[in-house]
Amino acid sequence: MTAASTPSAAFDHTKYRPVTPVALTDRQWPSRTVTQAPLWASVDLRDGNQALLEPMTVEQKKLMWKLLVKIGLKEIEVGFPSASQLDFDFVRWLIEEDQVPEGVSIQVLVQAREHLIARTFESLVGARDAVVHVYNSTSTVQRERVFEMDREGIKAIAVEGAQLVKDYAARYPDTHWVFQYSPESFTSTEMDYAVEVCEAVMDVWQPTPDNRCILNLPATVEVGPPNHFADQVEYFIKHLSRRDCAIISLHTHNDRGGAAAAAELGLLAGADRIEGTLLGNGERTGNMDLITLAMNLYSQGIDPELDLSNPDEIIQVYTECTNLPVHPRHPWVGELVYTAFSGSHQDAIRKCLKKQQADEPWQVAYLPIDPQDLGRDFQAVIRVNSQSGKGGMAFLLERDHGISLPRWMSLELAPHVQKASEQVSGELSSNQIRAILDASFKREAPLSLKGYRLDREGAEQLTATLIDEKGEQIALAGEGNGAISAFMDAWQRHTGATVSVVDYGEHALGEGSDAVAVAFVMLNLDGKRVCGMAEDGDTVSASLKAVLSAVNRGLESSARSEAERAEEAGPVAV
Repeated sequence: MTAASTPSAAFDHTKYRPVTPVALTDRQWPSRTVTQAPLWASVDLRDGNQALLEPMTVEQKKLMWKLLVKIGLKEIEVGFPSASQLDFDFVRWLIEEDQVPEGVSIQVLVQAREHLIARTFESLVGARDAVVHVYNSTSTVQRERVFEMDREGIKAIAVEGAQLVKDYAARYPDTHWVFQYSPESFTSTEMDYAVEVCEAVMDVWQPTPDNRCILNLPATVEVGPPNHFADQVEYFIKHLSRRDCAIISLHTHNDRGGAAAAAELGLLAGADRIEGTLLGNGERTGNMDLITLAMNLYSQGIDPELDLSNPDEIIQVYTECTNLPVHPRHPWVGELVYTAFSGSHQDAIRKCLKKQQADEPWQVAYLPIDPQDLGRDFQAVIRVNSQSGKGGMAFLLERDHGISLPRWMSLELAPHVQKASEQVSGELSSNQIRAILDASFKREAPLSLKGYRLDREGAEQLTATLIDEKGEQIALAGEGNGAISAFMDAWQRHTGATVSVVDYGEHALGEGSDAVAVAFVMLNLDGKRVCGMAEDGDTVSASLKAVLSAVNRGLESSARSEAERAEEAGPVAV
């Protein structure tokens, strides 16, 4: 290793230890499949909000609330009312202004301390349905280094908090209460101890299968890989004595970049409920992104039971409320996630879209879902830059201008488009590509078509009149088995040059009797292949003009070559 690549002494992996494997000898989650959506719970207004440099204002909270309800979330953690007057007032607004629809529950967070629990219930007076979420830290490092307490001491805090929540709830019998407990830092807690603490909480609450409590297992800090978290969840569920009396909820963070994967594997391990935020906002690297996981399920044919069909609205509200940007490559909803610049990708997408039938399962290369499901039209799917290929250009020209390029014409156009893209160091629009196509292959000088006459008796007889660069007319006459063939015959008779059609294509630009025709031609002019194109309301005129475009380009190329040779030869000696 060279001196330049030697790591700093501070970058020392030996001071870290891998997570301890879970004692799970008969794990079942790897062989399971998720078949339905979990219960969703948003923590945007609490966990997401507390992570912002500038927490949301009341108006921003109201805007976010309306969005969360609109997309179909049924449980929404609205704040920490015992710790913030703004949160307290927001909870009161929700209740007093009747902002909570039928079937939606508000959730509030509180530490296991009596004065905070009392204040929390005060904020919830008059609520129809509410989840009171109480927590305390249970991990080894929190016990030993923060609270300096043993296992029994930490468990006693949890039990006392559970009893206080139960006692205060009894004072407000008109509200339907659901109790939720989180052993904070679950992922860094010994699994047998996590079960022990949660069992002690359940002993207080006495939940039943008809009135379940929520046990929320948070990866407060993501400390291991997603499969390790799945093992922890499966262990917890297997060792919980009253599984049917508890909703198992997961709250994953993204410290290792695996929040969505951990949550998805946690569902395989038996969890029922997922907490997260829109677009993953949250402390450090963020919370589990509800949209990512919901769309993961959607792409597997599972109804996520959330309406994510308008991600642009979600992003607009999210950015307005959080003042955070959304990365253009954000999973599923980023601006560029359905955009292909790569030539091979573009070609595959274009071909698949042509074959995709409306009544068959979605099968389009590089597009795991139909972008139109998320309100994205195909205008953004294929875009052209210097890395793009023939398929991208062809797609844009066909989509926006109705021009179906023959493959050989795409090959001819590609270097012109690439050169233009390199010159601007960026992306080209379909209008720019169309302009490049016209500038490269349309030539109306030095020769242009004034008119023609075609007689179809036996072999087709063609007479045509051309105008040269001096304005003089040139009369041609020839015959063949078609208009172009007759024109080639006429040209050779007039010039003596060897010319033949290598390839040809034409089609109408639109529908109806007034549709314009576009024609493409590749000629062999004295051993050199030259392409041309033209448009006209008359199909034969379009074809003949395309031939003349190719001829003009050939003449232009010959003149350029002669000038270059003359320049290389230098001045003629006198």
